[in-house]
Amino acid sequence: MNDGLEHPPLLKGPPPRPLLPAPDRDTPEAPPGGPTRRGGGAGRRLLGLGVLLLFTCALALGLWRHYQQHRQVMDTADQQANFVPSVRVESAAQRLGRLHVTLPATTLGFVEANIYGRASGYVLKRYVDIGDHVKTGQLLAEITAPEVEDQVAQFQNSLQQADETREQNKAQQSLNQVTWGRDAVLVKQGWVTLQQGDVDRYTLQAQQHATQAAHFNAAATQAQLRYYNQQKVYQQVVAPFDGVITQRNIDVGSLITADATGGTSMFSMTHSDVIRVWVYVPQDSAFGVKPGVEAVIRVPAMPHLTLHGQVTRIADALQPGTRTLLTEVDVPNPDGAFQPGVYCTVELKIPRSAPALIVPASAIIFNQNGMQVAVVENGVAHLRKIAITTDYGTEVEVNEGVQNGDKVVLQPPVNLADGDKVQIIPEPPAATP
Repeated sequence: MNDGLEHPPLLKGPPPRPLLPAPDRDTPEAPPGGPTRRGGGAGRRLLGLGVLLLFTCALALGLWRHYQQHRQVMDTADQQANFVPSVRVESAAQRLGRLHVTLPATTLGFVEANIYGRASGYVLKRYVDIGDHVKTGQLLAEITAPEVEDQVAQFQNSLQQADETREQNKAQQSLNQVTWGRDAVLVKQGWVTLQQGDVDRYTLQAQQHATQAAHFNAAATQAQLRYYNQQKVYQQVVAPFDGVITQRNIDVGSLITADATGGTSMFSMTHSDVIRVWVYVPQDSAFGVKPGVEAVIRVPAMPHLTLHGQVTRIADALQPGTRTLLTEVDVPNPDGAFQPGVYCTVELKIPRSAPALIVPASAIIFNQNGMQVAVVENGVAHLRKIAITTDYGTEVEVNEGVQNGDKVVLQPPVNLADGDKVQIIPEPPAATP
């Protein structure tokens, strides 16, 4: 209503909060938020303390483990620095006597030959084949060559003609000799002119030369006849020695060319009553090989067969390409047990020129420094370089680096260095029987 008084303007919004009485200073003030807010603060403090405790424990555990690892590394280093490996040793020993070397070899016939035709022509007959045993001079094949027959007939006639011509010249020479004998007296007495005497004398000399030429002509014709007669002999191909036919390259009707360089051999044969064994000895073992060295021949395909023989001859010169010495061993083979061309092995028992030092192969150290062995002296290992002359598989022969009686380490540790201390494992006592 309008009563003439001014009223304050009406405020919009929620009604004003009622005024509370002033708090009493003697009454303790309750914390804001009431009891619920007091419990949340304590939980956060406990959580913080737990996290801090876990972090401290983890840090302490990490420091402890690091300390333990450091101590372990230091202990390992100390152990390695003071570690003395235990090793087995074996003494290097000198070996006397003979050197036994087994090498591959091949067998050959004591005498081998390829039979060529000395006469050209066609094979008329063949009497032998491979595997046939023949005797010296036995007929192997016949060659036919009609032109040789014609040549023989021609030179027979030519020889007869040359003989007649020679006899005619001899008769004429006799006549001229008589004529000159008469005229020589008459010329001195003046009954015959000097010119006639010179004619008769020089006619005699000319006839003498003609007679000599006829003689040489007959000899040449006779030589040609002998050649073709020999060609007829060569048409009979015979065996040059006792043996067996190992190859046949011709048959009836084959063309034979009398040329050993360009032609093909008719037969191959060998004499195998004595077998020649070829073996190539390496340079390392060749210096002790000489005639008389004992040899044992074995054939892998025939383990029951073993032949004994001796070195018969050597080449006395090594082949530059292979550095090997050709050595021959002759072995009697009367029953034909060995055949030519068989692979075999030869065990040579070669006398040693000097004692050999033998070292176990398991003692060799091979690295960037070459081949070495570890020699133990007074509990200390010394690495020494060696030079191997012969390898026998489980042991080797050396010529430098070790001496007789040196104790070499068997299967040395990988990290073994020169000057390291080692402890020798004693050998177990030998069992009493």
